[in-house]
Amino acid sequence: MTTQLLNDRYQVIRTLGAGGFGETYLAEDTYMPSKRRCVVKRLRPIQNNPQIYQLVQDRFQREAAILEELGGANDQIPALYAYFSSGGEFYLVQEWVEGDTLTAKVQKQGLFSEVAIQELFMNILPVLDYVHSKNIVHRDIKPDNIIVRYRDGKSVLIDFGAVRESMGTVVNSQGNPTSSIVIGTPGYMPSEQAAGRPVYSSDLYSLGMTVIYLLTGRVGQQLETDSRTGEIVWRQYASHISQMMAEIIDRAIAYHPRDRYPTARAMLDALQSIANPIPPTQPVLTQATVVSAPALHTVPVQPQLNPPNKSQNNILIGSLIAGGLIGAAVIIGQMLTKSSQSTADKTVLPSQTPSTISSPAIQTPTFTPTTPSIPTQSTPTPTPLITPADNTSVNTYFWLSQKPVTDADLDGKSGFELDIMRNSIFASHGRRFDTPELQDYFNNQSWYRPIYSPKEFSPKLLSKLEQQNVNYISKYQDRYGLRYFKK
Repeated sequence: MTTQLLNDRYQVIRTLGAGGFGETYLAEDTYMPSKRRCVVKRLRPIQNNPQIYQLVQDRFQREAAILEELGGANDQIPALYAYFSSGGEFYLVQEWVEGDTLTAKVQKQGLFSEVAIQELFMNILPVLDYVHSKNIVHRDIKPDNIIVRYRDGKSVLIDFGAVRESMGTVVNSQGNPTSSIVIGTPGYMPSEQAAGRPVYSSDLYSLGMTVIYLLTGRVGQQLETDSRTGEIVWRQYASHISQMMAEIIDRAIAYHPRDRYPTARAMLDALQSIANPIPPTQPVLTQATVVSAPALHTVPVQPQLNPPNKSQNNILIGSLIAGGLIGAAVIIGQMLTKSSQSTADKTVLPSQTPSTISSPAIQTPTFTPTTPSIPTQSTPTPTPLITPADNTSVNTYFWLSQKPVTDADLDGKSGFELDIMRNSIFASHGRRFDTPELQDYFNNQSWYRPIYSPKEFSPKLLSKLEQQNVNYISKYQDRYGLRYFKK
């Protein structure tokens, strides 16, 4: 094989794989000065019938054009370099992605952690969202068809099923062209796809089953199903993941499509809610005003078991005023104790920047009428708001995909913060930015996966709610002249 030239141009180096539809080779492009490496797929029609050859050729050309469009607009889909036919067979020439398949990653490194799974989801779901926006169902998502690229760690989606389906073209009894094959891999495809009726959520099912393999080392055939519901039983093999993550995977692999996430974007939003469980605005009462406080990190708080003692709360409020802390924020607490338990207490002290509260519940403080005091605890170091000089803060604005923004969410924020807040909506969909400083900011966010150039980015990727929030923030900025990035 090492001396074979395909189309008098592509020097075959080795065979990468073979199956019922043909072979896949790693080759060099001898027409290029760099001898660029590429993947050549040789495909054979399922029937050697001259009468339907033209039908197969037409379908192949159409699917190749789709691959060219997908790979040209998204760098997590291999680019199509060429296609041709020869000797009754069809060839695709695609970008060679250097990396490990997910199967190889498991073999080298062992089972995936929840953090690794979440990163995979956040990496691949925007790609699926883009593919589905083109009215295309991949139909063969599995560990062997996702490659983690060496140069940047991104997940690349390979081997779309539509081209292989075109090789199964036959003419039915009515004389109409149809496909005689089902695309997909047993253990990874849902029942409606096995019946030849895939939908967008079929890909989400396959991705969910792929993740279960990464977590458990078991494929679908090695897992039981609930005899009453038909649902996959897998959680006992992945006890190291959280309940919330398990529920997201369960919904992705639901037996019936109506019970799954309807879109890749909806599934991505659910995952982002795990990373950002608390919206960034909480109502905070002061002496005479309501102030919007930025998001705090999640804090475990004991449930309130007894109604608060009014007189003790009055002492607390009085002590705040006497101490000159007017204009500051919140004291939350329970002052009663029972003989069998002490009541948990959480205090949020105000400042101009949000504080990260991580200390456990503290004991009930003691106050005297003559010297009012505030419960003593070690005050955590405040976490500063994002500033132009600090681009490494974690984005907390994913909630903008889940609820409408209000003036209370925006009041008190600088032009820089509002610009970041508004553009986070676009960045969450993989948009790049013309403004270098803005691009630099998002490049420093671990969740950011740039996919589209500004010209390639389609507003249709935004949900109706997201578009409303973008417009709302923009109008607020114009109303008060709060713009940081001029371009």
